[in-house]
Amino acid sequence: MSRGDMAKPLLGHGSTEGDPSITPASGRTIGVLGSGDFARSLAIRLVCSGFKVVVGSRNPKRKASLFPSAAEVTFQAEAVKKTDVIFVAVFREHYSTLCDLADVLAGKILVDVSNNTEINHHKESNAEYLASLFPACTVVKGFNVVSAWTLQSGARDGNKQVLICSNSQEAKRTVAEIAQVMGFTPVDMGCMSSACEIENIPLRLLPAWKIPIFLALGLFLCFFTYNLIRQVIHPFIREQKNKFYKIPIEVVNTTLPCVSYVMLSLVYLPGVLAACSQLYYGTKYRRFPDWLDQWLQHRKQIGLLSFFCAALHAVYSLCLPMRRSHRYLLIETAVKQAVEKKMNIWVEEEVWRMEIYISVGIIALGLLSLLAITSLPSIANSLNWREFSFIQSSLGFIALVVSTLHTLTYGWSRAFDENQYKFYLPPTYTLTLLVPCTVIIAKVIFSLPCIRHRLLRIRRGWEKGRYVKFVLPRATGEYSSGETSSNV
Repeated sequence: MSRGDMAKPLLGHGSTEGDPSITPASGRTIGVLGSGDFARSLAIRLVCSGFKVVVGSRNPKRKASLFPSAAEVTFQAEAVKKTDVIFVAVFREHYSTLCDLADVLAGKILVDVSNNTEINHHKESNAEYLASLFPACTVVKGFNVVSAWTLQSGARDGNKQVLICSNSQEAKRTVAEIAQVMGFTPVDMGCMSSACEIENIPLRLLPAWKIPIFLALGLFLCFFTYNLIRQVIHPFIREQKNKFYKIPIEVVNTTLPCVSYVMLSLVYLPGVLAACSQLYYGTKYRRFPDWLDQWLQHRKQIGLLSFFCAALHAVYSLCLPMRRSHRYLLIETAVKQAVEKKMNIWVEEEVWRMEIYISVGIIALGLLSLLAITSLPSIANSLNWREFSFIQSSLGFIALVVSTLHTLTYGWSRAFDENQYKFYLPPTYTLTLLVPCTVIIAKVIFSLPCIRHRLLRIRRGWEKGRYVKFVLPRATGEYSSGETSSNV
């Protein structure tokens, strides 16, 4: 393909002044059947985009005040006669009420914007059902993934993509031009058989977030139960002390950093496993297992949940001195020191530990904030691939190392204190170090020149055990074919 062909846009922007048969997209008349919220928002957006809008309603006098003054509100039959492109903004169960307009609708483009209340609620999609009712019309599925709020506020405040499908290329091009003038990005999803998939998209609740959310909840419950046993159940059984007041804040605040730390390490662990697989098999063309492939695809969501837990941990930590229990314990400690006549309670090691612990924690939270911000599409699109890779990969690994230092300074020498092993259970932070330290050690090993060079060759297409044919020159001037292994 020549460079000139690659530079051509999917939708032409050429002038149409010399061809009277072509109507500029921004100057044509668009019909809207329906008077609901979506129909009103659609009419507002079309008018603001420079289109002439004719709204068809069964009660035009009563509905006229709901639409912008620039839009003409009339009966459905009259609206259909004035335009060739009509947005059908009515529910599926009301399609049959339009059957009286079948003769007037013949040969026109119907844009179905409807959605269902349940996924795969009907055997056929709404667009296919509409096409079966009006076989003389050309049906296009589109604009159903755009909310009424996005239509009113413009594409700047929502997803700019408009998914379109139809059996007619010309009809899809027409609707795509209208969407582009409205400020949206049309996406061709193929023929009408894709309508069912498009209609299911608005009904899915966070499809890419289910596994990461369940993972975060599972880790939270495990660490929360573990901390509850150590901080509340142990003193209640062994010392008969009631410390259940710690559950709402202190136990939760101990659990959140554990979840955040482990989740952050789980962002980079699948990359380590993928690299091990490539080194073992000596190729990048072998498909990863499905579980690893799914894990790699959910790294962004896992990282954002890690940042969310870290941010909550920071807020909880700032609120710790505000608790009434903390004030009581502080006063009780001060009274004991006064009774015992302790004038100097300064412990140099503890002071330095806390200063380093808090400082490193702030740096870790800052790095996580940078990772979260750059993962947003609006920010990521402003970065080139090298910048994005440096922030997400290099700075992300640095964030993991800094978080590890934050955990180590929290533990300090207490990991060797036998009093910290309640019910013979090790402190929680020692458990959280297992996965992150494994990732860090693996990353260090992969950075060794011998391994890094081999992994780089594999990712550039080199394969172990592959044979390449080449030609050997003979002394007589003839040539013969030979074979050599590419890993020699």
